[in-house]
Amino acid sequence: MSLETKSENAWTDVIRPSRSLFDLRLKAVWNYRDLLIMFVKRDFVANYKQTILGPLWYIIQPIFTTIMFTVVFGKFAKISTDGQPRMLFYMAGITIWNYFSESFNRTSSVFASNAGIFGKVYFPRLIMPLYIIISSFMRFAIQFLLFLSFLIYFLNKPNSVVHPNSYALLTPFLLLLMAGFALGAGMIISSITTKYRDFRYLVSFAVSLLMYATPIIYPVNFLPQKYQIYVLANPLSGIVEAFRYGWLGSGKISWWALGYSTGFMFVLLFIGLIIFNKVEKNFMDTV
Repeated sequence: MSLETKSENAWTDVIRPSRSLFDLRLKAVWNYRDLLIMFVKRDFVANYKQTILGPLWYIIQPIFTTIMFTVVFGKFAKISTDGQPRMLFYMAGITIWNYFSESFNRTSSVFASNAGIFGKVYFPRLIMPLYIIISSFMRFAIQFLLFLSFLIYFLNKPNSVVHPNSYALLTPFLLLLMAGFALGAGMIISSITTKYRDFRYLVSFAVSLLMYATPIIYPVNFLPQKYQIYVLANPLSGIVEAFRYGWLGSGKISWWALGYSTGFMFVLLFIGLIIFNKVEKNFMDTV
């Protein structure tokens, strides 16, 4: 048989026996990368197709949140911002936090939200949480440009206290950590909610509480020394502090905290993948 004939008769799908728990089939995800891109495009267009302001909502939301934080926590509560302009300090934290919170919230309901399509056609289920992470990054990019515009404005003011430095180059790595946390935690919660649906109602509440346990509205050194260790036990704290230190020059960067965050993220992501891989085999029976 010629090579040409073999190529024409090559199998496109192979039926295999039940796979092991650690067989994540990442190669299948790569083979369906076109579907992944299509989901990202669809998500970006569909969300704001019938809205008046469209993608401007990506900008309006962080601006209003920043103004609210400035008034409530800056003017009334008088919480320190490490000598930085309040608007810029809060926007730095909100920008990177929004990427995590949106990615996590949407990933945590991926099974329940997509049960209809999962029941009709086969594709690697991991495509869905991955497209959410990528789609959320596009929103982050818009909000990050907004943050940079605020940064440039305050840099050009006389006697500016804003001092960006080379640690800002860590931003892609910090985003990868945030994506890993959102993906790992989101897949775990999504897997749990296939069986216990009321668990999903706790997610948004838990994310709100987690934000206050993360230095978004305050710097770590604002807290008494004996309480700082509890905030730094939150693996997201080191990421936010490093992001703010790189772009504003305030606070401090802790390599220990970043190492802890990195190790925590890999463990959480691994556990999330294993649980997701197990649940996706029979979740249609319970969702």
